[in-house]
Amino acid sequence: MPYLTPTAPGTASTDIRLGFGIPGYAHPLMAPVEWAELTRPGAPLHWVVLNVADGPGARPDPHCLEAAGRLRNRDVRVLGHLDLTYGARSFGEVVSDAHRYLDWYRVDGFSLGRCPTERAALPEVRRIVTTLRALCEDAHIVLGHGTHPYPGYAEAADQLVTFSGPWSDYRWSQVAEWTADYPPERFCHFVHGVPRGHLDEALRIARWQGAGTIYFTDRTDRGGAADPWEAMPGYWDDIVSRVGTGVSE
Repeated sequence: MPYLTPTAPGTASTDIRLGFGIPGYAHPLMAPVEWAELTRPGAPLHWVVLNVADGPGARPDPHCLEAAGRLRNRDVRVLGHLDLTYGARSFGEVVSDAHRYLDWYRVDGFSLGRCPTERAALPEVRRIVTTLRALCEDAHIVLGHGTHPYPGYAEAADQLVTFSGPWSDYRWSQVAEWTADYPPERFCHFVHGVPRGHLDEALRIARWQGAGTIYFTDRTDRGGAADPWEAMPGYWDDIVSRVGTGVSE
């Protein structure tokens, strides 16, 4: 059973108002239905990641420009995907990609994929985040750890992805105790391979563990051969109705 976070004012609670963070659908040419659904009125979207070609690509993509524009017209945050490769990418490469996202797609912030988790890497991640905020006023920054990092990372960004993986792991997962010191809107959970019959259980776990932004899908990685986030869940309408309608943030 999941570890239940202590309930404190402004922190974990079963009354959490959940919303979706979209980790990154396939290119709009390959996933036109998915991108069109993101402009549905009332869908509880917190943000959508735009990943053109493992980053911004070499030149502006007209299809991605159109998709990003439609989302902005609906007041949905669009975040550019920046791959930190667990600290292996240079500062200059990351900042260069950020410039292209801003120049071409006018993104509202960034999702830093494969973010390091250890204490030693925190100063460099802080340096990157500080630079991104200088480039983009009011930038929304999400650190994509996929697991619980050293607690200091919570002060470096707007949100942390503290779980990203299969349902078989999520249903027995435990939350780090230090997360109870922060409100649910600081944490994101991405879970693939969630059967339709277990959606209510998955939503309960997210609330118990204090995650305010989620993305659940029945898609799987098929042994690592596919990206489960690129296609819409087969139960998209169902999960939208369960999470509830609301305005995009």
